[in-house]
Amino acid sequence: MQWGKGRRSDNVVDGRGGGGVGRLGGGLGLGGIAVVVVFGLITGQNPLDLLAMLSEQGTAPAHTQQQPPPAGDRDADFVSAILGDTEDTWGALFAQSGQQYQQPKLQLFSGGVRSACGFADSAVGPFYCPGDQRVYLDMSFFREMETRFAAAGDFARAYVIAHEVGHHVQTLLGVSAKVDDARRRGASMEGANGLSVRMELQADCLAGVWAYHAQQRLNWLEPGDLEAALNAANAIGDDRLQQQSRGRVVPDSFTHGTSAQRARWFRTGFDKGDMNRCDTFAARSL
Repeated sequence: MQWGKGRRSDNVVDGRGGGGVGRLGGGLGLGGIAVVVVFGLITGQNPLDLLAMLSEQGTAPAHTQQQPPPAGDRDADFVSAILGDTEDTWGALFAQSGQQYQQPKLQLFSGGVRSACGFADSAVGPFYCPGDQRVYLDMSFFREMETRFAAAGDFARAYVIAHEVGHHVQTLLGVSAKVDDARRRGASMEGANGLSVRMELQADCLAGVWAYHAQQRLNWLEPGDLEAALNAANAIGDDRLQQQSRGRVVPDSFTHGTSAQRARWFRTGFDKGDMNRCDTFAARSL
């Protein structure tokens, strides 16, 4: 994949190095905690109450210490190129329907991160939080894709990013709000045909829509790239992951769809680049 052709986004922020993970006292070290204790004793306030208050403040999304990735970071440059092209693609598609695309931030993190959706560690994998409209990515996941899932290649990585951006598109289009409303009304979110599965498969399809338009504009795919993305979609299907971890498949606990479904819906978006073909909620067969 000739990803160097992509326009770099200004929306990649670097939260690596501990800036996104909370500590006792809202991120205070031992020296800071000692200062708070002394201040409390002088003013007659309970130091524990002060620390608790600071700790609560520390549970909010930590965006203040973030900055652009350093120059020369090739992995971050790749992320910036892919995100930049999703901005161009979705900006144009939204404009065609008289809407304005609101670009998400993409936060790089290492180990763990706080978001408006709560704390998450790297084991969660890449995710999108509608509460702050950010994509969160620990790039160690890309290495895990290669070693654990045997899913290598730049376009495979690009698919992962585009899938999370697909969730942002769902938020802007109101899909996420409708699913949340259905969940509050008791609709099933899991299972082979649950709302969660349909939402994830739609994000796969939207990733395919992006890939189609990016290829039409930049002609940056090389032989084997599409197969790499489809292999990645296959590798992270619920059935395959459950078979690897449990030794058996439990469809009632599916949240993202089977390997075949994930690859099929990505290919559906990629073949025509038509968002209207991505209505997984109306599909009788996934």
